[in-house]
Amino acid sequence: MSITISTVNVNGVRAAVKHRSEANRGLLAWLDEAAVDVVLLQEIRAEEDQAREALAPALDDGWHLAMSASAVKGHAGVGVLSRLPIRQARIGFGSNEFDRTGRYLEADVEGTAEPLTVASLYLPKGAAATSEPKDVAKFDEKVRFLDEFGQHLRKLARRRRHVVIGGDWNIAHAEADIKNWKGNRKSPGFLPHERAWVGDLLAEGWSDVARELAPDEEGPYTWWSWRGKAFDNDSGWRIDYQLANRSLARRAVKATVDRAAAYDLRWSDHAPMTVVYD
Repeated sequence: MSITISTVNVNGVRAAVKHRSEANRGLLAWLDEAAVDVVLLQEIRAEEDQAREALAPALDDGWHLAMSASAVKGHAGVGVLSRLPIRQARIGFGSNEFDRTGRYLEADVEGTAEPLTVASLYLPKGAAATSEPKDVAKFDEKVRFLDEFGQHLRKLARRRRHVVIGGDWNIAHAEADIKNWKGNRKSPGFLPHERAWVGDLLAEGWSDVARELAPDEEGPYTWWSWRGKAFDNDSGWRIDYQLANRSLARRAVKATVDRAAAYDLRWSDHAPMTVVYD
């Protein structure tokens, strides 16, 4: 089995496909050039008909799309874009609160030598632990999501098939995953309970395949703020990654981040993160 899987937060699919310049032709040009079989999309921010219209050239070229839009228009939304046929897609993870929020989608794909499930995740950003009502609400929401989703992942890890979950996890697990980790110790995405949650997943059978392939590397980062010189200085976060179960993780041979060569060549504030499984 050989398959290449990429994950990317597109920061709005209708914006991502825009032709900004001859040098920056957007998501569709990247799809044409990237040698990938499956792309896991986050923050689609569109209804399915709008996403299909934006991605029409790719779909006409043979790509298949399954997606879950958020009940809140213009918010979240995840999808699986696949060169391989999608046999079945499942929205959510059995949560009364989160299944309609466009944050998780699983898909079984056909055409691989062994059964394969891919999933796209857009985990809530959350908030810092303050006494402000908005922060309290966002902090608590993320805690509830982590609790419910963690239970689902424990069951999913036991499935007798290859499974990979790619997405914007909105959690940097280790100090090597943030350029300025000392200044972000109280920031959402690097809070102790969030990092411990990822650590528990790794202890329970999931593998952060990119980190296992490059255990001593800083980053490589996948998200940079639009503000200031964060991108130019490569002051980023590694929050987009793929967790695979044991049977698939041992097949991972290469992981890369497709960081744009310059600020004005970006079509999202995230960069595609790709893993080759062989």
